[in-house]
Amino acid sequence: MAGKLVSALRWLLLGPLWAAQLLTGAKSFMDNPLIGSRRLNARGLHAWRLRVTDRLAQSRRARLAALLAPPDRAAFDRDGYVMKADFLPAPQFAALRQQVLDYRGAAREEVQGDAVTRRIACDAAALAAMPALRELLQLPAWRGLIRYAGSFDAEPMVYIQTVLSHARPGMADPQEALHADTFHATVKAWLFLTDVEPGAMCFTYVPGSHRLTPQRLQWEHGKSLAMSPQTDRLTRRGSLRVEEGELPALGLPPPRQFAVPANTLVVADTHGFHARGASTRPTLRVEIWAYSRRNPFMPWTGLDPWRPRALHLRRIGLAWWAGDTLERLGIKSHVWKRRPGTSAFDGPGDRT
Repeated sequence: MAGKLVSALRWLLLGPLWAAQLLTGAKSFMDNPLIGSRRLNARGLHAWRLRVTDRLAQSRRARLAALLAPPDRAAFDRDGYVMKADFLPAPQFAALRQQVLDYRGAAREEVQGDAVTRRIACDAAALAAMPALRELLQLPAWRGLIRYAGSFDAEPMVYIQTVLSHARPGMADPQEALHADTFHATVKAWLFLTDVEPGAMCFTYVPGSHRLTPQRLQWEHGKSLAMSPQTDRLTRRGSLRVEEGELPALGLPPPRQFAVPANTLVVADTHGFHARGASTRPTLRVEIWAYSRRNPFMPWTGLDPWRPRALHLRRIGLAWWAGDTLERLGIKSHVWKRRPGTSAFDGPGDRT
């Protein structure tokens, strides 16, 4: 009896929030019992969210098409990504890489399996110390590709990111599994500052997997009905995993691995299936990494509340502060741990 009363009170208090989240980017089958409802998904809830957000993303991209060259737009629409070798002129890239190499600042690190991801925010202090970075972020080619891929005229969150493979004892890096980040269009971008060699954490992408084909829609529907406590945690959190052997039935080709030289830019819709390629040896990869995800149910492209420079340069710091505060209050552990005085090129054990 007490359990039923607690459950009823929980629905009374949280039910309106769970219902409102259906029209946002909320994706977790674990945390929202409406999103995770087998009964509702059998009646088409998950598939409906996919169809609506896909139509809206296509509409927004049509209005942003002038931001990039027609060949880039055609490549993205076909493949779900754009790759541009020698993105920056050689002198500008050399200056950018050297300034990043020389910079030491406040970093955060997350551990996943045996891999460590380090991020340094591209905030006001970083941009003041690295003018070549500031120039990069103002380039129309950089801005246009990210906005079109993400389907919003919005400022992305930008970091200097370092990924270190086999950096500590642990299980395999979970990012090595092919997955979609979420159920709707979203963008990530990598401008590699180091060469990416075969077998050394190559970004991996299944060309064309960003498109909501009938096969993909049916696959997503099936996944939404198959959630159980035995399903892997990241899939239950809404980042659906796919096996390479499932790709032919989805009408998709094998994954492509991007073993590319430094100064290559890749911009991708990570609703498509992608992964961090496996590493056969300890590897350090450094990149300028950008990410943007807005409410996919919004029909407009703009109205970005973070557009003012004074706000978007503080956005990452505010997010980290919020995570620290929740941890300090005992509400939720913060996975991004402080690491002050760090270079993007430091190894896993290097300290100032």
